[in-house]
Amino acid sequence: MKTKIDLITLQATRQETGLAGVLGKAKETCESCHPLTPITCVTRCNIWKLKNELRKLYGKMENANFIANLLNTLKNKRRLQILEILSNGRYSIVRLQQKLRKIGYYHSRRTIAEEYVNPLIKVGLAKENGNKYHATLFGCKLNELTKDFQDIRGLLPPHSECYEEKTIKALFESPKTYEEIQSLIPTGSLSRVLLRLQKANLITKDNENSYIFYFKTKRKPQQEKLSATEKRAYKNIPENGTTAKKLADKTNISLRRTYKYLRKLRGKKLVFKRKRPKTYALTKEGTQAAKLLEKMHLLLTEFAQASAEYTAKPLEVIQQIPVLDTPKNGRKKLMQILVKSND
Repeated sequence: MKTKIDLITLQATRQETGLAGVLGKAKETCESCHPLTPITCVTRCNIWKLKNELRKLYGKMENANFIANLLNTLKNKRRLQILEILSNGRYSIVRLQQKLRKIGYYHSRRTIAEEYVNPLIKVGLAKENGNKYHATLFGCKLNELTKDFQDIRGLLPPHSECYEEKTIKALFESPKTYEEIQSLIPTGSLSRVLLRLQKANLITKDNENSYIFYFKTKRKPQQEKLSATEKRAYKNIPENGTTAKKLADKTNISLRRTYKYLRKLRGKKLVFKRKRPKTYALTKEGTQAAKLLEKMHLLLTEFAQASAEYTAKPLEVIQQIPVLDTPKNGRKKLMQILVKSND
């Protein structure tokens, strides 16, 4: 057999070949291959090993905690470095130890195996074959995503239920108030989660000191007799509302007098006020983290769809593979499916 999984892996990582392309080439090779016996495929064919790799990955992805386990595994600098090493070849623990020493890390072989390599194997990023380790195709593709964002290890807690990641995902859609986030992420430690994300400079809180916003009513100003200053104040109130301070700056009227004219406009039913709570939004770094999580979601979706071809289970079952999402029920921590049903 001429096909080698190493070549497929290198194509996927170095030449940025998509998973569909890799599997397409593997399928073409299988169609043109005529082994003497079925046992030849099992013992010698590396494409068969790739398919088996996908089957095993599917089994891991069925676990409801798979996404949290995967993210917690990746939030470790040394594991990310080892994953990158294993994406470029096969290494024994001894050779891994030597490789790490060259970049200034001195760990025992037991520590390397138990603390760094085994967690990668448990989530399907690496595998062992004859006392040598190498990255799986899934590991290579994920390494491709994370190698330029290895600071994820210091920004997010390494052992968590991934509430921080769920918050980032929620805010990637749009800024939200504390109450809105609380309805999406039912945890008693939400304040601590938000504070942790703020300290990591991943999210920011609206620093507007005034909660009171003024809005125009639907009443037409022509129905009331307005002074020139009242007209100026009314005209400069935008449709989405404004604070008294912003209106004062815009109209060049003192803040004390601005409040005075706003009271008059309210008395004439032309303006109403509403308390607007502070909102949380992603920073530039937070947006980068959100984009990384989104790319990981797409990669997991791609691998879930690919696994449907190599498992005996129907596509409807494959569609139930979990993905990181904001849970609807705090106790069960339900996870959204990766692939939407075609029904």
